[in-house]
Amino acid sequence: MATRGIARTDLGDSAGHESFLRHRRYYWAKIAGGFSALALLIYLLTDPQPRANGGSWYGYLLGTIGFGLILWLTALGIRKRNITRKAWSLKGWTSAHIYLGLSLIVIATLHTGFQFGWNVHTLAYALMMVVIISGIYGVTAYAVLPKALSDNRGEMTAVQMIDAVESIDKQIQISAQPLSDEDSMVVLNSLGEDPFGGGLWRRLTGTVKRGGNAEALKIIRRRLAESEGEAAIALDQVTVLLQRKAAALSRIRRHVRIRAMLEIWLYVHIPVTFALIAALIAHVISVFFYW
Repeated sequence: MATRGIARTDLGDSAGHESFLRHRRYYWAKIAGGFSALALLIYLLTDPQPRANGGSWYGYLLGTIGFGLILWLTALGIRKRNITRKAWSLKGWTSAHIYLGLSLIVIATLHTGFQFGWNVHTLAYALMMVVIISGIYGVTAYAVLPKALSDNRGEMTAVQMIDAVESIDKQIQISAQPLSDEDSMVVLNSLGEDPFGGGLWRRLTGTVKRGGNAEALKIIRRRLAESEGEAAIALDQVTVLLQRKAAALSRIRRHVRIRAMLEIWLYVHIPVTFALIAALIAHVISVFFYW
């Protein structure tokens, strides 16, 4: 329901299918670019004493703008819960979030006056850059990975991919009955493998735990090369099914990996944003009370 609501919000005119990056013909990109250029021009043309830095009038001005902008940008999470149309649609807000967020690179850097050190001020700047870089990754991921996710899935849903593996498991269980007790145990121990299991690293890399279908396929192939007659026929049938299951599991693991790549940036972007706000508050307090 939420997805359809957003889609309806973003439609409504001939430009309904444009992305948030191109929203209103790069409206927010132009505003952010123009503001960044103006800030840089003032920095180059003025000569405040002391030279433009966090302690100059220009530094205080940019610091205030940057701090307010960061607080406003964090409101996107709240804004996403309220669907509206036209100028402040979710698409427009997201576009502003991206381009004004990028403008912080110029604003915050000029605010520092290129003066860095081992202090809370530089910590706040570094956290801001981590947030921005993770956001850039997020935008890139959402521009590229959904197509890869769709191509990998084909015409199947995630539920159908799981059902396909369970169906193959049932066939393997039946086909393993004529095998020797030892071979049958190897095959049956591979059933019920969870392709969604494991931590974040395993989901990102698609690595497989030792054992499971891959190990069973390796052992049964070796048994097949050493067998003949009816035993070879039974092992061959099981081998074919294990290969089909390996392909199905591989598709699911690619699905899980792509989904993890789509989500990983949020594990950085959101927590570091809160750390950034805390560092900014410490930065402001230290400036007004200790400088």
